This record gives sequence, structure tokens and C-alpha cells, in this order.
Amino acid sequence: MTDDTRLPAGSRQWLTMVGERLQQAAQHADLPSEQTVSLVERYSDGEEIAPGLVQGLRFDILCGVPSFRIGAAPEEKADITVEVTSEAARRLNQLFSTDPAYALALEEYLKSGALRMCGDPAKLGAWFGAVHDDIVRRTDLNVLD
Repeated sequence: MTDDTRLPAGSRQWLTMVGERLQQAAQHADLPSEQTVSLVERYSDGEEIAPGLVQGLRFDILCGVPSFRIGAAPEEKADITVEVTSEAARRLNQLFSTDPAYALALEEYLKSGALRMCGDPAKLGAWFGAVHDDIVRRTDLNVLD
């Protein structure tokens, strides 16, 4: 797989790519060795991708070392827990962070409950937000979930 390969959103391959991008960005962010934080992001209406795990991922930084696992348990919690409908995820993964429609969609989904966040994503660091646009570039807009 090359850096320009586009993958269907929500697929196992796409979730792996997302985890790899997060891990690479965190590794290049010179994380402090004392940083420990966890993130679970899952589709609230996601399909099971492994026994007991739905579409999503768990991302951990333990003592400054990032790791991830694709799939999230339906009730799994972390320091930061994000639940998003597949429809909202599809739309957000089509929009670059600089597009004004992205901010509007985020606001709309948060208000409607299609996107729920518990915890502060800023705990991960500034590098975290920068990964979004790379994911958008790698998401197949013709074949989603």
C-alpha cells in the first residue's frame, strides 16, 4: 500500500491506516516520557469487525509510547471517548479541516448527538488534529463503509 492508496472508510484496512497515521504522528511529536493518555473512537452504529469489537479503534500513549488496536468494545471507555454515527464519520472524513463546512458539520453533529465526545482531545497534543487531513486524503470517497 502506498501513501496515495485510498481506502473505504470504516474498513479494517482504513482503521489500520488511521491507527498507523496516529502512531506515526505521535512518534514524531517528541512526546514526553511521562505522557499517558488513551482514546477510544467508535461508530455508534458500527458493524462488528471482530468478536466483541465494532468499527473504531483504541489509541494509547503509555509513558510517551503510542500504540493502537483496531476495533472498540461497545461500552469501552478511555480518557477521551468519541462516539460517532457512520453517516457523520463519512461526512467528516470527506472534509479537510480548513474547509468551513468541516467546522459547521462538527458543530451540527455535536448538537444533534451524531458525534459525542467525553474528555478533552487536546490532552493528546497539537499533533493529533493535524492527522485529520492526511486521513481525508487517504479515504476513498466513492466506496464508503
